[in-house]
Amino acid sequence: MTERIGTEGIHLADAAGPAGLRIYAIGDVHGRLDLLEAMHEAIRGEIDGNPPGDWRIVHVGDYIDRGPDSKGVVDFLIRATGADGRYIALAGNHDAGLVDFLADPNPDGLFARHGGRQTALSYGVDADFSSHALAHEAAARLRAAMPREHVEFLATLPRSVAFGDFFFCHAGIRPGVPLARQNPEDLIWIRGAFLDSPLLHEKVVVHGHTPSSVPEILPNRVNVDTAAFSTGVLTALSIEGTRKRILQMSADG
Repeated sequence: MTERIGTEGIHLADAAGPAGLRIYAIGDVHGRLDLLEAMHEAIRGEIDGNPPGDWRIVHVGDYIDRGPDSKGVVDFLIRATGADGRYIALAGNHDAGLVDFLADPNPDGLFARHGGRQTALSYGVDADFSSHALAHEAAARLRAAMPREHVEFLATLPRSVAFGDFFFCHAGIRPGVPLARQNPEDLIWIRGAFLDSPLLHEKVVVHGHTPSSVPEILPNRVNVDTAAFSTGVLTALSIEGTRKRILQMSADG
């Protein structure tokens, strides 16, 4: 048995979701609408074939950038979350980065430097970020091209949600800080202090943000970011009581 480090937290082996509730937590999508649709189809098949008392589908952020169809992913999530509150979309740093770029077009910021061009292209904008003037021009064209509801959706995404013994966010938490007092920026940006900590937390943290070739399943956290935009593999964690399973959708089927 894996050693329990820390006396106040909970170990993944002991963690449970609320009775009667099945949860699916889907990792970073980054414009891979094809994989997101396939994952939802597989989950819907499970729910219809073996109905739980209730369910939630939690997306842990980073819906845009790098992949080919950011606009399609945002459309998909707006429809899903608008139709049924059991679909939950959390904020990722890339989602916040687009909102920041529209307000302050920085050619050296996250959006411009890490996949923003692919996002702009999905809205029909061929963006150039090579200077401040061109970045401002790109932002103006992108603001004109993006539906207002897309900007509002990305700007108002919640940073976290919790069910039972599990806490869901994009990047992770600041170890040692109560979950209720976490810095919202840590929830979408933190890496080293969280990833390197062996301490058990108040709840097991389910997150993305840091790409891994395989899902990371550790005593205090589960990382479901398998770099779908480059690997062609989208990962989700299923939780039902104390049972935890990994689901994966591949571009190869």
